[in-house]
Amino acid sequence: MSTGADPVSPFPAGSSGPAGRSVLERDRTLLWHPYGSLEAGARYSVQGTEGPFVDLLAPGAERPQRVLDGMSSWWSVVHGYRNPVLDAALRAQIDRFSHVMFGGLTHAPAVELAERLVEVSPQGLDHVFLADSGSVSVEVALKLAVQYQRARGRERGRFLALRGAYHGDTTGAMCVCDPVGGMHADFASLLAPQVFAPQPPAPSGDAAADDAACAAWQAEVAELLDRHGAELAGIIVEPVFQGAGAMRAYLPRALRFLREAADRLDAVFITDEIATGFGRTGTAFACEQAGIVPDVMCVGKALTGGYLTLAALLCSGPVAEVISRSSYAALMHGPTFMANPLACAVAAASVDLLFGRVSPADDAAAAGAAAASAAPSNAAPSSAWYEAVPRLEAGLRAGLAPAASLEGVAEVSVTGGIGVVRTRGPVDVDACTRIAAEHGVWLRPFRDAIYTMPPYVSTEDGLARITAAMVAAAAAHDPAEEDA
Repeated sequence: MSTGADPVSPFPAGSSGPAGRSVLERDRTLLWHPYGSLEAGARYSVQGTEGPFVDLLAPGAERPQRVLDGMSSWWSVVHGYRNPVLDAALRAQIDRFSHVMFGGLTHAPAVELAERLVEVSPQGLDHVFLADSGSVSVEVALKLAVQYQRARGRERGRFLALRGAYHGDTTGAMCVCDPVGGMHADFASLLAPQVFAPQPPAPSGDAAADDAACAAWQAEVAELLDRHGAELAGIIVEPVFQGAGAMRAYLPRALRFLREAADRLDAVFITDEIATGFGRTGTAFACEQAGIVPDVMCVGKALTGGYLTLAALLCSGPVAEVISRSSYAALMHGPTFMANPLACAVAAASVDLLFGRVSPADDAAAAGAAAASAAPSNAAPSSAWYEAVPRLEAGLRAGLAPAASLEGVAEVSVTGGIGVVRTRGPVDVDACTRIAAEHGVWLRPFRDAIYTMPPYVSTEDGLARITAAMVAAAAAHDPAEEDA
């Protein structure tokens, strides 16, 4: 996998379709993009990928531009594109079988993936449900909590979630997203009302201030729990770092407080580690920073290295036992593509890479190299999270430091392999994207956050380029225009 200086892209310009129209032209008014209009379409078409690079063709351009993917394709492509180990896992499985139903059947890729997940996850999460996507895994977690309460003879159907939360775009997941500041406020009539606690305090660097802020927050949450505790089937949180709803870290002790509250209430404690899992915040799973183990943990995104859609729910033995001994005797969910063998095979390989279980020799062999020693000097850095994330954190801290002094910047924060520049007022997404591309970087800001979750295989030079693009985009943000 090449990750050195960006060469001229080997990929040709995009193919023309009917009447010689480009892919971008054919896309517009045909395809909806996430949270985008039909008329807006896409800004670029992708011509190829390699390592941390994406080749983007702009309208009217003759050749693609090779840029660093500062988003890891929405936080999933942690090992880089066209990873030889993951490619090999897919090729091997497709020669066996690509899909079978999971009802009444099983197969080695599913079992092997589940074994790996139980082994690397916090101790006590011993049972696995394989879902289609992160949103679906959250849906299953909510259903599981309701089943648990009914099995205990209780009619509890509400959840405590956090302001600033984001847990997915499906209906159940939307219910536990921030109902006001989130992306789903238009669907209030469709959603069951839940209980929302204020956002936990962010680390300030001042121990006394953190203590006071956390005490005040705990008192407010305790009052909510006193009023609604008997209604709660569960508590669901993004541990330590809130993703698409806020892009914000919070004090781990707040997570510990909620874990203890769930124990007192006999409510199922669910951690959504879809974005934070597999090392992104600096520990294998973010809940470890609070020294707690959830009853249910959802994982996704990096799980397959961005190759195929797959997520997983891990459940503790005591919670699973209650459901298994109830009249249900089953977790009531069953997607058609549950435990797809191709997705499971690549996910098992991704977990091996994330936890350093693939040797350089294995990587070289998968790539067709003669020997590991023959690997080029610009070979990709390790994507094992415990080696990669400290490197990412150091590079992000150094590279983003200049942004703190900019007039239009309210805050700069780094949490593990996540860098956020928060602006004073909403960013101009189109302008930010264009500026980043001019610096050879792909970014996708939203609201007031110019952020990056770079691939784990990013080099020091790559991180320097990503952070320079973010600083340049932040420098172009004019808070006076927002005030006007």
